[in-house]
Amino acid sequence: MAVDLHVHSTISDGTQTPEEIVAAATQQGLHAISITDHDHVGAVALAQRAAGDGLLVLPGVEVSTELRATEVHILGYMIDVQNAALLAKLAEVRDSREWRAREMVKRLNGLGVDVSYEQVAQTAGAGSVGRPHLARLLHDRGFVVSQQDAFRRYLRKGGPAYVPRHKLAPVEALALIRQAGGAAVLAHPGLCRDDAVVREAIETGIDGVEAYHTDHTDVETDRYLHMAAEYGLLVTGGTDSHGPEGPIPVEIGSVDVPDRAAAALVAWARQNTVA
Repeated sequence: MAVDLHVHSTISDGTQTPEEIVAAATQQGLHAISITDHDHVGAVALAQRAAGDGLLVLPGVEVSTELRATEVHILGYMIDVQNAALLAKLAEVRDSREWRAREMVKRLNGLGVDVSYEQVAQTAGAGSVGRPHLARLLHDRGFVVSQQDAFRRYLRKGGPAYVPRHKLAPVEALALIRQAGGAAVLAHPGLCRDDAVVREAIETGIDGVEAYHTDHTDVETDRYLHMAAEYGLLVTGGTDSHGPEGPIPVEIGSVDVPDRAAAALVAWARQNTVA
């Protein structure tokens, strides 16, 4: 049976609610999922409640970090979503996201693009505001032909409206996840574009590597499977789906991730639970 351990909901920058994700995963016949929203764990309980006993929903979160000027994302699995230190730090990071969005709106205004932060916030709804919400707003308002076009013209790194945001160091994210009882997994290492950075991130003490990912070629998947074996790490995978209305629509369950990836996380949690 297949699993999808990297999905985003409307609680961050996805376009499906946690309940809709559960329904889609069930329809696809998946055995397990993890909603790994950016800097937010609010979807976990909602998804678990919707899933009942029909689908395994593993607690998850995705944290952005930076290593040697390269953006490195760290996934936290099997975390205690009530952990006070985790919740406080994630709230702090979300505050920095709001500041960043306001600054990008100012830059867009300077470029003659008439949007407001209030419109961005309305687009985000209850979600943690991010660039995809800006992209969606720009598309809805007719300033660009697609959300991808919004990134290409304005929001990509180095683009005229791009504003860097505060990122943790990988060791900080690792410590935060571990403090919440979770396993830290390096997300989509192929997107780092530099295996020296990947190895440096692993050597901070990472517990696993996301070998299976939408953007990984077969060659990259094999390379990271071998790297995980070399370091004795967990192997995970997922679509990184942001839903059918996301910047790049990816269907939940469309990456072939073996069931043993979820089983290994469950086993890891059992072995590392502090009595």
